[in-house]
Amino acid sequence: MRLHRAVRFLAFGLLLLTIPTVLCSTSSAQIGISIGISVRIGPPALPVYEQPICPGAGYLFTPGYWAWDDDGGYYWVPGTWVVAPVGLLWTPGYWGWNNGVYAWNGGYWGPHIGFYGGINYGFGYGGVGFGGGEWRGGAFFYNTAVMNVNTTQITNVYVNKTVIVNNESHVAFNGGEGGVTARPTPAEETAAREPHTPPVGAQVQHEHAASQNKALFASNNHGAPAVAATAKPGEFSGRGVVAAKAAGAPYHAPAMSPKEARASAPAGKSSPTPKEAKTPNPATKSNPSSSKPENASKGGEPSAHPPAKPSTPAPSSHASTPPRAAKSGATSESPAAPKPSAPKESAAPKESAPKPSHSAPKPQKQSAPPKKESEPK
Repeated sequence: MRLHRAVRFLAFGLLLLTIPTVLCSTSSAQIGISIGISVRIGPPALPVYEQPICPGAGYLFTPGYWAWDDDGGYYWVPGTWVVAPVGLLWTPGYWGWNNGVYAWNGGYWGPHIGFYGGINYGFGYGGVGFGGGEWRGGAFFYNTAVMNVNTTQITNVYVNKTVIVNNESHVAFNGGEGGVTARPTPAEETAAREPHTPPVGAQVQHEHAASQNKALFASNNHGAPAVAATAKPGEFSGRGVVAAKAAGAPYHAPAMSPKEARASAPAGKSSPTPKEAKTPNPATKSNPSSSKPENASKGGEPSAHPPAKPSTPAPSSHASTPPRAAKSGATSESPAAPKPSAPKESAAPKESAPKPSHSAPKPQKQSAPPKKESEPK
């Protein structure tokens, strides 16, 4: 019996060891649904497509979006039906203009719908909130006015046509030139402070599979992918695949390569000037009139040096050259503070020659009296 338990614990331990390996095999560009990315060019317009039929009860539709790959640029992650955590709703991610770059804000599961940039993803996501269905106890009820559901197989349905949004705009980003100008509502700000659950494993694998499909890159499909949505995550062929009817807007090839377009730092860390860089995290709501994000690492450093200035008078012979005195005084702070007299200060450099200034204070105190006697010499 004990041997059987030991074998089970060993198998469980091996499983835990393999999980990080699988997760690390995907690059940061391939798991952009949970990690912020910043790019200097905006995403293409959202393609026009229909929703595949819901595969079964408990599935929620997560709309498609443009993700980023450092080698190939933007690629389309098809919309798909996902088994939802009970009681939670999906807030889609969105691209938002910030400090000269487009930053990706990852989606999440939560008890209420948060801010998703005001983007009209369709299928109940008209820019604010979600009208595709609601949880009633442990069951999800679908609004068939905007959800493609087989009512003979799924009976948890209702009809609410007031949530239909006829918006012909397919803009895929918030802010900046040509972007959506929406701002979070009070309800969305409240939802942002609620506990959130990251994308489930099927969503992460779905995006990774999309990143491996060259036909889904905007440089190849010009904004109209052949696989715009799927019935289940990762299934890019078969009866459940829906192709895009058209691109949401005329496609224009970017003027720079993906590596040139990739910003050096996430938007949450990009600071416009050294003065503003003194704040720990300027975050995504910093001043949009700032300069290039590459300057983020240049600010806030000079404050590390002023503490060495009080010890500048350490050696009296260097009083006329303060910069050099600051360097020597930084290693012997204790003898410089009491008195600036020449005899006492001359003894300090001898003790600090091996540079034990702070590591061995007790031996210095014991040897101080003999050295005071030798000072008349």
